[in-house]
Amino acid sequence: VQLVESGGGLVQAGGSLRLSCAASGSIESINTMAWYRQAPGKRRELVASVYSGGSLKYEDSVKGRFTISRDNVKNMVYLQMNSLKPEDTAVYFCAYHGGDYPIPEYWGQGTQVTVSS
Repeated sequence: VQLVESGGGLVQAGGSLRLSCAASGSIESINTMAWYRQAPGKRRELVASVYSGGSLKYEDSVKGRFTISRDNVKNMVYLQMNSLKPEDTAVYFCAYHGGDYPIPEYWGQGTQVTVSS
């Protein structure tokens, strides 16, 4: 599975960005697609995930501000980020795991999101 992210950039605090991830290859009908982020000097953390059946999960700090969605026909996953804060600054990675595998098997290359104060 190949994952290609787009949509990162520089935005002022309070602004919005939309990240996109295009998946290709041997995509299983049951899968989870997710967004992770890694800030300098910090561990990579789950931001949001969406199961092929539709269930969603969000990291507490982004609840109410970020929305994950997916298009199963186009094999795309999106992350709409509103009310961005400087602490959201990180490299954001798209991730995929097939079936009920509990952790990501494939990663995108990452896209930088920088929020200025």
